[in-house]
Amino acid sequence: MGLHRVVIVDLGTGNLRSVSKAVSAVSPKSEVSVSADPAAISGADRLILPGQGAIGTWLNQFRQGPELEEAVMRGLRDKPVLGICLGLQALYRHSSESGGQPGFDLLAGRVRHFSEAESDFGGVRAQSGGKIPHMGWNRVRHCKEHPLWQDIPDGERFYFVHSYYVHSEDPEQVAGETEYGIRFTSAAMRNNLFAVQFHPEKSQYAGLTLIKNFINWNGDC
Repeated sequence: MGLHRVVIVDLGTGNLRSVSKAVSAVSPKSEVSVSADPAAISGADRLILPGQGAIGTWLNQFRQGPELEEAVMRGLRDKPVLGICLGLQALYRHSSESGGQPGFDLLAGRVRHFSEAESDFGGVRAQSGGKIPHMGWNRVRHCKEHPLWQDIPDGERFYFVHSYYVHSEDPEQVAGETEYGIRFTSAAMRNNLFAVQFHPEKSQYAGLTLIKNFINWNGDC
């Protein structure tokens, strides 16, 4: 594994230190930084877009300055990017959280609260519903082959904590699914983007394997 400049984008939420430590653990030769500096983001080889909490707060931080927004959006177009939790949800057209928030509209679909699931799915549920938020370990079923799944078995367990879920409108962009009351998109892919609802930095060996695969990934599916 060679030297890569990896920037973890700091939007004020998320386990930034945990993500940074996980990247350094699997890629000790990489130059890893946590930053909201547009110049650092523009100079990175790979971006990680983490976030947890309320998406409204996260997006407000993102939109604080045009230079930061520009640098991130440019990276989303032309660098390998790993989105985590809110970093997945923001890639879609719209989230019903925080009074309704427009997303980046890079992936087809929308983000809904688990309590809205029955209306979304016509009352059909994949299994009995659980408590909200969905918190703890759950399985991820691979829907598409992808370099980031290398050495990770289909059905492996990852750690989740979220109250909103992605309802994808394009099956070709769904890399993984999880069941919790309904079957939702827990991993998404498109060109240079790969994003997950779970927290790989909290998911022990499987999560570290996914992060290592991301560092080795050149952005091609």
